Amino acid sequence: MFSKVLSGAVLGVDGTIIGVEADVSDGLPSFTMVGYLSSSVKEAGERVRTALKNSGYHMPPKRITINLSPADMRKDGSCFDLPIAVSILKSMGLDSVFDMASTLVIGELSLNGEVKAVTGVLPMVYHCFSQGIRRCIVPIDNVGEAELVENMEVIGVSSLMETVEIIQGNKKPEKCKINNDSIKNSTEYHIDFADIKGQDVLKRGMEIAAAGFHNVLMTGAAGAGKSMLAKCLPTIMPTLSFEESIDVTKIYSISGLLEENSSLINRRPFRAPHHTISNYALCGGGVNPKPGEVSLAHNGVLFLDELPEFSKNVLEVMRQPLEDRKITISRVNATYVFPADFMLVAAMNPCPCGHFPDMKKCNCTINQIKRYQSRISGPLLDRIDINMEVKPIKYQDLFLEEKSECSEEIRSRVEKATDIQKLRYKDEGICFNSQLEGTLIKKYIKLDNQVESILEDAFVKMNLSARGTHRILKLARTIADLEGKERIGEIHIQEAIFYRNNGNYSVKEGF
Repeated sequence: MFSKVLSGAVLGVDGTIIGVEADVSDGLPSFTMVGYLSSSVKEAGERVRTALKNSGYHMPPKRITINLSPADMRKDGSCFDLPIAVSILKSMGLDSVFDMASTLVIGELSLNGEVKAVTGVLPMVYHCFSQGIRRCIVPIDNVGEAELVENMEVIGVSSLMETVEIIQGNKKPEKCKINNDSIKNSTEYHIDFADIKGQDVLKRGMEIAAAGFHNVLMTGAAGAGKSMLAKCLPTIMPTLSFEESIDVTKIYSISGLLEENSSLINRRPFRAPHHTISNYALCGGGVNPKPGEVSLAHNGVLFLDELPEFSKNVLEVMRQPLEDRKITISRVNATYVFPADFMLVAAMNPCPCGHFPDMKKCNCTINQIKRYQSRISGPLLDRIDINMEVKPIKYQDLFLEEKSECSEEIRSRVEKATDIQKLRYKDEGICFNSQLEGTLIKKYIKLDNQVESILEDAFVKMNLSARGTHRILKLARTIADLEGKERIGEIHIQEAIFYRNNGNYSVKEGF
């Protein structure tokens, strides 16, 4: 007897529907699985057979064939265990009160019949809902993810026996409701901009970066506060919209990084990988590609501390996602596209000892400083919008009792600026000034003669590239938005030029 149950898989960051077909017929006893399967899926045969036995279901000595379609797509993971078991039982005559042709079934089985949690539930349920499926059976531990999809009937199960009872109608499933508390954005952080002493220029630069989603490079001596400034940045960034939260949560669901009792990520990600990271860990990859750090930082911050210590190859692979805001990984059987719309925040010392250009303290030779600075290529530096020199804090500022502006006050200005941008670009498919490209720059950035003259003068004196010039224009647009100005004025372009070039000194300038 033939039966079919719907299941799902993940392709990149999106889900796809997998048909689990089972046929139980007369013949020599066998258990065959086909459909371009990985080793983890092939092992499902033994898990399912034992789970059925330990759950009290007798498998007859017949020829059992399982097919996972489409056959030209490689199947990987353990989420097919439960649908395989259900399809076998249906082929053996299991009655169902549900229309299994419109019910998604996902879950891993242990040998005693327990249903265990799997990764990637949210993108699978989200895709199936878009295809008209309105009911899903998922592990009880994955209910929080699945219920984020509104109007989807979510049934959480903890064992194979419970699953069968619900399908037969012997047990009434508990319909899950969306937990409104899980989708509220939390603004509580353990750090605050008010705790940072001095560094007013740097705080202003961070505010501009947060308002326009601009890339930042901080250069300065060790202990000056670079890392703390970077860690405080998420506290002033605009809160995630529900759609943005879903996008981020899908990536973390696929990677298996969702925290326990947390179904929705409602804070902007902050990723700070160690400088020993590999190309694949940064950008994603593997036999069955998984998202890397650039994707895990999607809609958030990727912080690279001690930038020159990173492998040059690792840094160069970021050039393409910094421009395209996505990363494409090609394999023989498929092409995977992972989102990578992140804000790059990097920190570095000016030389190996960290004191350059103060030659009274710096003991590095000219060649050492040149080699150290040359670890970061010009094309990568050209993709940085804001360059800031971080100077050591003064003693008086360090123990100043009066607190500076807190993160909440700064974030209120940032959110006003981002609201202006979202309204301006609502028909363009972008949200921030940093995303302006090509004709959109000409369309939304208008300069009068005096402002254009200042920019032209900077272009000649600073030897700017076309990309560098456009990035100054985007910065100026963000600065004007922070002030609520529609037109870019002289002060806006001058401040943009300052932050574009501040701290961008070379060895020659130090001597």
